Amino acid sequence: MDQLFSKLRKYEIMIRKVANNHLQGDYQSLFKGSGLEFDDLRPYQYGDDIRTIEWKVSAKGHGTFVKTFREDKEQSVYFLLDISGSQDIGQQGNKKIDQGKLIAGVLTLAAVYEGSQIGLISYSDQQEKLILPSKGSKQGVKVIRGIFDHQNKSLKTDLNGMFSFALNLIKKRSIIIIISDFIDQDYERSFRALAERHDVVAIQLTDPRESALPALGIIPIFDKEKGKTTWVNTAFGSFSKRISNTFTSERENLKDICRKHQINYLAIDSKEDIVSPLIELFKYRNKRMKRG
Repeated sequence: MDQLFSKLRKYEIMIRKVANNHLQGDYQSLFKGSGLEFDDLRPYQYGDDIRTIEWKVSAKGHGTFVKTFREDKEQSVYFLLDISGSQDIGQQGNKKIDQGKLIAGVLTLAAVYEGSQIGLISYSDQQEKLILPSKGSKQGVKVIRGIFDHQNKSLKTDLNGMFSFALNLIKKRSIIIIISDFIDQDYERSFRALAERHDVVAIQLTDPRESALPALGIIPIFDKEKGKTTWVNTAFGSFSKRISNTFTSERENLKDICRKHQINYLAIDSKEDIVSPLIELFKYRNKRMKRG
């Protein structure tokens, strides 16, 4: 566990240093949200979150106005970690689930450094691990142990169940960081509802094998969630093309949902170093906060 904490700390410090250098001292934390306490009104500017528009005042015909808020110092950060069987894809030690846990661990340390309250919901097709939010280094250790030490009860997926569980649990507006491959169906409604109530970040984990399966002839493919083996002929060009098209269309659909509902979207490949993508996320949220 000491080696794990050392590795996470190394990444966290690296991200913080690079973020500060790239943002030239104008760094805003990933964990700063829009807050809850109403402060004032100001004219709408291009790029503002449409959810902050004050429609009653704007309807008077003197322009479009948005609400501004004072930062909520006690705003909580929840990690929603999908630990279902579909995450167990990739090279040993560098699978999607490994990347997901690493990202959650690094961001946990970053949130502790920022003084945020941190909570964890790990989910398959059922609640796997729940840690209610609190502050401090002890809470950080508790969350990281919950991320890395947990043994699954199930390998199935239910993203709708995870989002619905979070909606029922989290009443106060919070920052919700979802880490998942988003391989599931019928979760869009609860996903949108979560974004209406909270500041949502969606981190999609991917692996090259999901979009470019090599032509290996007839091979067995084991579905860990269903516990079944299916034999498929990968030599047919139509099979590989269908796999690639499905992956591309599902990713574009997720990105489209995120664009429409002001959800920060980030894709991270299992073979990719996590530092650069997370820096881009910090930079994007920094620009958004400056506009707000």
